[in-house]
Amino acid sequence: MNKLTEAIKHLIIINVLLFIAPKLLDFDLQNLFALHFPKNPEFGLWQFITHMFMHSQFSFMHILFNMYALWAFGTPLEQMWGRNKFLFFYFSAGLGAGIIYTLVNYFQFNSAFNELIKLGASSEEIYSLMNATVQYENETLQKANEIYNTSAVGASGAVYGVLVAFGMTFPNAKLGLIFFPVPVAAKYFIPGLILLDLFSGVTGFSLFGGGVAHFAHVGGALIGFLIAYYWKQHQFRRWD
Repeated sequence: MNKLTEAIKHLIIINVLLFIAPKLLDFDLQNLFALHFPKNPEFGLWQFITHMFMHSQFSFMHILFNMYALWAFGTPLEQMWGRNKFLFFYFSAGLGAGIIYTLVNYFQFNSAFNELIKLGASSEEIYSLMNATVQYENETLQKANEIYNTSAVGASGAVYGVLVAFGMTFPNAKLGLIFFPVPVAAKYFIPGLILLDLFSGVTGFSLFGGGVAHFAHVGGALIGFLIAYYWKQHQFRRWD
């Protein structure tokens, strides 16, 4: 059993408190702290950080899986790197996940926006339709509306960065999923999981169900890989 290290202990406590507090106090933090689309009036720059500490209020499994993965895969990394270095890595991966997720959404929204302009709609008409949370028959309009009004929450992006760093450090560790209980080495399991997220993000077909920010997962994994690879090449010391 891995000992609960200092940084991970506090990250888990903050995540759990922010999950429980809105239920107990009947106070909505999601709208303030979730990561909104930049053109949405609810967007704030702080959300690139705060969304990492928010989880779906309708799914206990969301926070459970993220916190379990943070503990299971992050503990050996914090023991090896030290608290400060681990926290730098964790927040960098989470921030990168939010930025890449937003850039992909921005590209997709602009593509849909320009297509609607070509069909004869004005900018004012489009944004007026964006502010209405209804189901549109026009597929392009519906796609733009979903991007505009959907906010992202969860530590998954940062956790994917942790997963990648764990796989690079302990490539032969055996991992498995509940629905795929056969243990697979981390060096195969983790890239496979990321490719599955990439496939789901590109095609829209998801084995994990709807409402998953696949490109946030891929973004966190990419930033985690770049940092972990750089540190591995330069053999950075612990940051205690």
